[in-house]
Formats: sequence, structure tokens, C-alpha cells
Amino acid sequence: MLTEDVLAAIATGLWRWDDASGTVTLDGEAARLLGMPEEPVTLTESATRSRFHPIDWNEIDGIVNLALAEGTLAEARMRVVDESGRVLRTVRVRTKPTVTSPAEGERDYEMVGTVQAVIEPQPGTTVERTSVTGDWRRSREAFLLDAGRALAEARSTAEVLRVAASLSMPGFSPDGLAVYGVSGERLTIIGHHGHAPEDSAPFEGMTVDTDYPAAEVVRTGRAVYLPTPEAYAERYPATWRYVERFGRRSWAFLPLIVAGRTLGTWMAAFKHRVAFSPDERSVLTTVARMLAQALARAGVAETERELSLGLQRTMMPTLGPEIPGMTVAARYVPTGGGLQVGGDWYDMIPLPGGAARSQSRWGGRFALVIGDVQGHDVRAAGLMGQLRIALRAYASEGHRPDAVLSRATRFLAGLNHYPGRDRGGPPTDAGPAAMNEWYSVAGPRFATCLYLEVDPENGTLDIARAGHPDPVIRTADGTAFIRHTEGGLPLGIETDSDYPTTRLVLGPGETLMLCTDGLIETGGHDLATGWARLRPVLEQDSGESLEKLADALIQAVHGPTSHYTTGPLVDRREDDIALLLLARDLAPTRLGGIPRRTALTVAQAEPERIAGVRRQLRELLHDWTDEEQIDSAELMVSEMLTNVLVHTDADALLVAEARGERGGRRLRVEVADTSDELPHRRRPGELASSGRGLVLMEVLADAWGVDPRGEGKSIWFELYECGGTEPEASS
Repeated sequence: MLTEDVLAAIATGLWRWDDASGTVTLDGEAARLLGMPEEPVTLTESATRSRFHPIDWNEIDGIVNLALAEGTLAEARMRVVDESGRVLRTVRVRTKPTVTSPAEGERDYEMVGTVQAVIEPQPGTTVERTSVTGDWRRSREAFLLDAGRALAEARSTAEVLRVAASLSMPGFSPDGLAVYGVSGERLTIIGHHGHAPEDSAPFEGMTVDTDYPAAEVVRTGRAVYLPTPEAYAERYPATWRYVERFGRRSWAFLPLIVAGRTLGTWMAAFKHRVAFSPDERSVLTTVARMLAQALARAGVAETERELSLGLQRTMMPTLGPEIPGMTVAARYVPTGGGLQVGGDWYDMIPLPGGAARSQSRWGGRFALVIGDVQGHDVRAAGLMGQLRIALRAYASEGHRPDAVLSRATRFLAGLNHYPGRDRGGPPTDAGPAAMNEWYSVAGPRFATCLYLEVDPENGTLDIARAGHPDPVIRTADGTAFIRHTEGGLPLGIETDSDYPTTRLVLGPGETLMLCTDGLIETGGHDLATGWARLRPVLEQDSGESLEKLADALIQAVHGPTSHYTTGPLVDRREDDIALLLLARDLAPTRLGGIPRRTALTVAQAEPERIAGVRRQLRELLHDWTDEEQIDSAELMVSEMLTNVLVHTDADALLVAEARGERGGRRLRVEVADTSDELPHRRRPGELASSGRGLVLMEVLADAWGVDPRGEGKSIWFELYECGGTEPEASS
């Protein structure tokens, strides 16, 4: 069987191009593929050109010249057209050009090759990729789109290098990669793939004038292509001995250029021969440009990240040594801006006048501070640092919580009104952009803050609050509720604001949570829905460690599952998060069950706090079985407190405690005062506005009484969740 018959059987034609005579000879199959009768024919160069798409014909000249220069095969995909310019088919042309006139000044060549049809899918049909060829242009475009997207998403140098190593170029994927940078007059290896760590030793610290392709690329800014080992050895004999042992067959060294500046070199090495056709060079050049941009972005991001982390490490304190009988945990998550530190902060401050402390344990009083400066920019971070230092100074001087915050608000107000600031405020004719810029750079800033002193011996907490969210208490049985406290204006708004102090007692086994509004409102939530999202997390496992609880709270707000618990607000709000947890160790109890307990003081001058006490009691009994008993408890507490404030000159101290298993719990509420006058039953008329307190308690309470004390008295009542039967106490 003749070779021509075999080629015709597989739809492959033969052709010969003589550059000297300007003629192209086709066999019958080649003529058929070019849209002519199936018989041998000789055409002029212009007649042959008319059979191909003009764009494809222009490309083949560069391919042939490159193949002549490098001694490789020339290959191209070309579209065959008819007289009207309609595309008939696509063919793959392969040839080996040979110079026929090597004399100086002459460059005639002859090409002998094949023409083969490429099957293209028709509209409405499905055609699988054939083993003959692939759609080079379509593969190249898809590859470049995928590569560009992957490199654009890389956020670090290591990630950029991983993406570059995983790129699968269409038809000529490299198996060895290296990225060189420049440090002064020397090359540095930023990263490599396909080589052992010790393989890079000969190339470390090369100067840029070394006879090495990567160094030449840095010097000239032009790519170097080495299609054969012979080309490498001939052009760079000094460094060929270091490269030969890797067994590679082709190399490409491309400049990494950003904004006209060569940052380094990208090397792609191949175990197979690569001709580096114009299409292949175009792909490599495009990848090098994208790689350079990705490395530049990653470098800037890493510099900013290192700066932010350094600032965060400087401004965010450690929690200090162990505290006898207590545990503290803290978290800081910068989610609201590009910086890794913003206006949120927390602190833990040892206070003067306490017991002696060793280096490993704190035995005296200490303060916990949490706050949030308005904004997420550099200025907010700077103000936060200044305010934190001022608070530490005031606390270390021994001031009480209210005095610490009063001094802090004057300090921040002074920063907001330093000399030289525009006394008239922002320009009256400024647009929205100018107004925003003025408030960002020179506008006044305020800060919310919560400051509390802690006595580890008895769990006493003295709290002063400046516009900050209230603390949350989780009782020993795992019930969590917001503990409403007195407060004043945020810091920096007024120079003479008052900050009343609230005293709480953190009982054994109870946990205190302090947080900034980012933990509550992030994710489109307001204060109500944000608290509803956090409460189950706090209550789900009261026995877990404080560190695990802190992680669980952050994950609920900032983790993957948070996207399925977005709030009712239209925009998904993001904000920085600061979190502090303080737990008191659980002490053994003589009675059955872990108590749920709260204590509050209502002063004579603050009768409006009775409404807050009612809310607090309802929070304490949020899971009580009988709703009517909760209403009864609120009514009796209001009567008891009002009686103290109206009929005595003393403050009222309320202690409420719920104990037992759910469904069979006992609620005991005591209201104590320093008056020795005992209450007595009266018979009020129909129109009387008072005198019914003891009558109500007799009707609504399961048990009640009045107990005299050394100084004053205590009025108490009990409610039994099981319906009037006193729960049995275990020994």
C-alpha cells in the first residue's frame, strides 16, 4: 500500500511549498481539503493565500520564521474559505521548513508537510474532542481566564506560588517552576516547585551580572527562550553544569514587570521539547504578567498585614497571670475594615491597694475594661491606643470606676478639640464626599466603654458604663440574661458627664460576658435579634471551658454558619469584635441543684429603677413554666420595693434566687432595708391607693414572711414551680 493511499484514508493530504519559485504543490486529498477538485494541483502563493482566512495566513509567517530559527516543526490551525469568504472547514497544517539557499544574504526555504481536517461541532450537535487535535484557541482562552481568576484571588506570596505551580497550560505544562526576586545586586529565590530544597543552593545569592538566564532577564527586561539543552549549553556555558543534572529539555525565563519595573524572573522548565511557538510564547507572557501583578499585590498585602499585626500585638494586652478563684478569656476579631486592628479594645489592669501579688498569680483587685472608638480607620486605632493608656493611668491612681470614666471623657473631649482644628466645623458648601472626609480626618470621635472593678475574694463587681452594651450574666445552672446597669453618655461627648456605679456579685459558677456591639449586631442584626442569636450559644453547655465558650461565640457571629443566621436589617453589617469573659469557680453547695441568683440595690433617690428590677426578674425567670407566676412575682417585687422607698428612709436590697430542677424549682425573693419598723396588715378602703402589699403576698405567694435582722428587716416570698408544693432539698 502506498503512503499516499494511507494518508488519504485518514483524511490527510500532502503539500510542498517552494519559497524560491513561489509555488505550492498539493496532492489530491490536500486539494480537496482546500475546497478544490480532488486531484493534484500546483498553485501560486497568491492563489493559495486566497484559500485561507486572512488572519490565519498572517499568523503562519511568524510561525515559519520561528521554526526556521529554532529548527523545529511549524504547526498552525487555519480556516479554509471559499470565494465569498465563507468558512468551509478548519485544517491543521504541519511542516518542517528547510533552508535551500544558505548563502549569505539569501534565505530561500522549502517546506513539506501535511494538511489534516479538524472536526468542528455544528450548531445543535455534540462532538467529542478527537485524538487528532484540540481547539487550541478555545483552550488557551479558557486557561487564561481560569489562571487570571485564581491568581487574582491569591492573598499571599505562598498562595500565589501554589497557584502558579498548579496551572495546567494547554499542551505544554511545565514540571519545574521558580520565581526569582531582586535584592540589591543579587537574585533571591522567592519560591520554586518541582525541585528539592537543596537543589536551589547553587542559585542562591547570584549577582545580576551572572551568566545565567534569570539574571539576564532582570538586566534586560526581555524574555529568554531555550528550546533545547544544546541551546542552553551554548548560550550559558557557565551555569549549564548546574542545570544539566535536572534532565529538562526546554526552558522559558520571563520578566515579572509591574508599572514598567522588573521585579524578578519567572522560570518554567519542561521535561519535553517545546518549540515556543508564537501562541505558546503569548500564553507564557500573559501568565508572567498576571503572576507579576499577583506577587505585587501579595507583597503589599503581606506588608500591610505585618504592620497591622504588629500594631495589634502592641495595642492588645495579654490577660496576665492566673487569678485565684476566677478565669478570664478574651477575643479580638477585626472584621469591620481593611486593618487588622480598629477602634475596639479590651484591657485587664491590676489595681493598687490589693493583696500582694506573685509573678504567677493575682491576689488583689483588678479592673476589666472594654470599649469601642467610633470608626474602623487608622485614626480610630490611634485614639483607641491613647484612650487605653489614659484609662490605665487613671485606674492605677486608685480612682473609682465613675471617676475613671469621668476623667476619660474629658481626656477624649480634649483630643476632639485640639487647637488648630477648624472651629467652624466642616465647610458649609462641602459635598457629601468632602463632609465624609472631614469627619474621618478632623471630625470629633466618641467612644463607648464599660469599666468594672473585680474583687476575686467575694466576687463583687463595681461597674460604670459609658454608652456601652450592658453585661451579660450566665448563672451557675446555665441561664443567660442581660444584666441592666446604670450608665452615662459615651466618652468624648461632654466633658462633665456623670457615670453612676452599679454593684453586682458574681456568684460561684457564674460567668460574666462583656462585648462590643460587633458581637451583637454583625450580620444584619439589631440588639434584640443579635442577643437572641447569642443566648443559645451561652446556654448550650454551661460546663465547657471558658476558652471554648469564647470560640463558640465568635463562630456564631463570624464563622461559616453565621451566614445562615442573618438579621432583619437589609445590609449585612460588619464590625470589629472585642469579647471578655470572666467566670467565678463553682463552689460546693449544701442544698440540691445549682442556684440561679441575682442581687440589686434600689436607692431612695432612684425609684425609677424599680422598672429595671422587674425586667431583671423576668429575665431570670425566662424559662419558668407558669407565666402567671412570673406576673405575680413582678407584682410582689414592685410592692415590696415601693414600700421600702415610701415608708422608710433607707435603700432597698433585693436578692432573688431560683433553685432546683426545671419544673420543680423554688423561687425565693428577699427585699432588705435598714429600718426596724415592721410591716403590718391594714384594711384599705375601696378607693385607697395603698395598704394592699401584705394582702397581695398572702394571696399570690406560696410562702412569705418578715424576718427581723440586727440592723433592719427582710421581707421575703417564695413561689414553687411545681404548683404549690415546696420542693425537697437534697442533703
